[in-house]
Amino acid sequence: MIIVLSLVIGFITAFIGSIAGLGGGIILVPILLFLGDTSSDYSWVTPQTIVGISLVVMIFTGLSSTLSYLKHKRIDLKLGSILLMGSIPGGIMGSWLNQFFETDGFALVFGILMIVISLAFFIPRDSSYRFINLTGVKREKVVAGETFNYEFPIALSIIFAIGVGLLSGLLGIGGGSLIVPAMILLFSIPPHIATATSMFMIFFASISSSITHISLGHVDWGNTLYFIPGAYIGGMVGAAVNRRLNSKTVEWFLRVLLILIGIRLIWQGIG
Repeated sequence: MIIVLSLVIGFITAFIGSIAGLGGGIILVPILLFLGDTSSDYSWVTPQTIVGISLVVMIFTGLSSTLSYLKHKRIDLKLGSILLMGSIPGGIMGSWLNQFFETDGFALVFGILMIVISLAFFIPRDSSYRFINLTGVKREKVVAGETFNYEFPIALSIIFAIGVGLLSGLLGIGGGSLIVPAMILLFSIPPHIATATSMFMIFFASISSSITHISLGHVDWGNTLYFIPGAYIGGMVGAAVNRRLNSKTVEWFLRVLLILIGIRLIWQGIG
């Protein structure tokens, strides 16, 4: 039973995470926290093992999604590579800090963070408005026959990615729940490009963060392996669905998802 449930959870988390460019950790972490509280089959769950499992599983979610997005040329490889320069060292540091967290504090911090990010998506804006006026490297990318122009500052992007990587390694969320809103709100990057580039970044960042958690003994391989097949398939299917959604739908998907998860985790953290 635990094998089937883990396969299904792996698929669902990767499917949702790939659509939104979040990597799946943002779904997998609260599900495992809940199962750890309610099911004896998941009595082995701790904040450390959850994050370790989440990051290993996201390697495979990120791989399948990245291959799909690369095939359809939706990833901004230059932007993704620059963000990795900050997210990889940040992720290693966050993974090391994770060992000092307790479950309630872990859930509360995670939940508040999700609510704050989700609220930022409700700030009114149009195509000529930026949440913050930032300039930098100008980019032009063609997706499905439509040309998009945007820009991003290199130094600020790297600094921000360090913070995202730190929280990713600490909370096991892959960084997508932070970097996707940042790309959309700060840099005015189209949601389809932001989600695809996020999955590219998550794939490589999850590898480095996972190595740290493995070295600290946080990965329960006996249970982790059950999630991987579902996550790989879910990542591919989610990327395919993303290509069929318009930008506004992707944004609304992010808004609702982050609010629901944030409320659930805050309730758990203060309960």
